[in-house]
Amino acid sequence: MNKIAIIGSGGSGKSTLARQMGEMLNIKVWHLDSLLWKPNWTPTTKEEQISIQTSLVKQEQWIIDGNYNGTMGMRLEAADTIIFLDQWRVMCVYRVFKRMLKYHNKTRPDMKEGCMESLDFKFLKWIWDYPKTKKPMVLAKLEKLPKGKNIFVLRTQQEVERFLESLQK
Repeated sequence: MNKIAIIGSGGSGKSTLARQMGEMLNIKVWHLDSLLWKPNWTPTTKEEQISIQTSLVKQEQWIIDGNYNGTMGMRLEAADTIIFLDQWRVMCVYRVFKRMLKYHNKTRPDMKEGCMESLDFKFLKWIWDYPKTKKPMVLAKLEKLPKGKNIFVLRTQQEVERFLESLQK
């Protein structure tokens, strides 16, 4: 495992897993949210997103967490290991509320400085609809990848914990 892409719905635990794996494997972690948002939640352009991620995936080792469906393909192709956190949407919504309370009016560690944590209906709807609107596309992309890639679909927190335990061995 040298190039690891972690994908999943908002609130699925991508950033937490990335940090844990980075510490365990001594691999640099890149949170796309911190790279692809500018202060005050101003998005980068598609060209900037492609440029940033092209540079990242050329490195020898990395852990990149984030969805960004428009550029997901480049990460999946470059990765030797892909982890799809296919968590229950109620859990994802719960975690987003918990995160919002913890970091309300602050910038969380995996975000660009100046992007204060808040919550809006559009984001909650995106999380709630993820299993129907985004998950089928993600699964289709995973199925089309060449053989030889390590692909893990983790559906529960217990599966995530077992996965982390297996890395320690």
